[in-house]
Amino acid sequence: MVDHSFSKPVSIFVGMGFPLEVRSVLEARQVLDEWSGSRSPAYAAAFAACQSALVGEQDVEAVRVSFEAFARSRGILAPDAMELAAARMAEDWLTA
Repeated sequence: MVDHSFSKPVSIFVGMGFPLEVRSVLEARQVLDEWSGSRSPAYAAAFAACQSALVGEQDVEAVRVSFEAFARSRGILAPDAMELAAARMAEDWLTA
């Protein structure tokens, strides 16, 4: 059996801002399957990478990079999302 685990998890925010550690190709694929946002080129690339890795045609770490790029592009990558939320709160506070 092939190990599809990432070397390092990708932390994203889902639902009402709950953190989720995506640790494998299968978990990334599940997030993408459940994604209700727009199906951008970053989504398509991450989805295709997952599919390829599951049949042994793609490196697992390449999937991780592609999935992280998708998460960043949608604003759900945990470190990026936290910085964005803090910046918005500061802006709201300064303009209030």
